[in-house]
This record gives sequence, C-alpha cells and structure tokens, in this order.
Amino acid sequence: MSTLLPDQLLTQMRWRYATKKFDANRRVPDEVWHVLEQSLILTPSSFGLQPWRFAVITNSAIKQKLVPASWGQTQPADCSHHVVFASRQNMPPSDVDRFLDRTVELRGGSRDALTGFRNVVLGSLKKATEEKWVNEWAKWQCYIALGNLMTTAAVLGIDTCPMEGIEPQKYDEILGLSGLGYTTCVACAVGYRASDDKYARLPKVRYDASDVILRF
Repeated sequence: MSTLLPDQLLTQMRWRYATKKFDANRRVPDEVWHVLEQSLILTPSSFGLQPWRFAVITNSAIKQKLVPASWGQTQPADCSHHVVFASRQNMPPSDVDRFLDRTVELRGGSRDALTGFRNVVLGSLKKATEEKWVNEWAKWQCYIALGNLMTTAAVLGIDTCPMEGIEPQKYDEILGLSGLGYTTCVACAVGYRASDDKYARLPKVRYDASDVILRF
C-alpha cells in the first residue's frame, strides 16, 4: 500500500484554509468528486450507524437560494459542490435493524448472531433518547464526516470552507430535509479558490504544540 510521505501531508494541511471566495468558473472533475464522496461514505461513526445524510448541491438555482440562508455568504453559490450535513432526528429502532441487515448482506452470517449487539445499541439509544441528547449525538457524528471530507480534499488539492454560519431551518425548507427525518447541522463549500481571495495568502494562525498538546 502506498502512502503520502509525512512532509507531503503536512504541506497539504498547511496549504488548506477556509476559502472565502471560490472561482465560480471551475468545477471539481467527476472522477475527483467521486473520491470526495467516497470519503463521506467511508467516514466512521458510533456503532457504525451512520446517522446522517449528505446533500450534495450542484444545481445553480438551489445554490443561489442558499446564499440568503447562509448569512449572505456567497460560497454556496460560487463553489463547485456545496455539501450539507444533515443529522438523523430521533433515530428509531428500525434504523438499527436496517444497519444489521446491511451487515449480514456484506459480511454474511445471521441476524440472530447480532442479537447481543442489537441490544447494546438499542440500550444506548434508549438512554440517549431519555436523557434528550440523542439528536446531539447524531450531530456530533456529522462533524467527523466534515473533517474527513476536508482532509481528503486538502490532500487532493481541492479547497473547502466549513460553514456553521447558516440558518439550518431555512436550509431544511429549501432542501426538503424535514420530511425525511433529518436536519441540517453544518455545510461545506467545495471547489477551487479564486485567484484574488486575499485569505489564501495570509499566514495560518495556530498555537504552538506546547499550548495545545497535553502529553502524559
């Protein structure tokens, strides 16, 4: 298996930044987007349940509608692909059963052999529901996928801008997510930086390792 050299990875991590202005005339090639999309699909999640949907918007009319719902920021309209991370609301037991069916489909074996695991997962979800943090749990999982997408994009030389400065309810209305049992939690614009985006040239501001790494 071939891997990036450590210095190559660090170079790409230092190259990336939250792109404020995208080149509206450049589109991520389909073969590259396929890899980025797979990075979303391959993201790990708690229990493997994948409590999310990823809305990928390339339709220019819909992207324009998202600008007012993004505090007037133009990244959704100008980027190549705008990804909306929608988290599962009030995950029902049927979602767990669907995942177990998929597990048997891909790995073989029987559903009966997964009964113990099913009970553990359902017990955890029941506790999270009773304590009213099950939806927060699903939201946290989406941020794992966001990080995975941004890192993959950086390695491939693709720009991104994570966006929490949005109005989730309006996003839900525009995309029709509420009727699907999911709600917007964060978005990410994906594409190529504009040549005149001044933020591309600014030094990255980060604390030293001694300030943020605790060693034991």
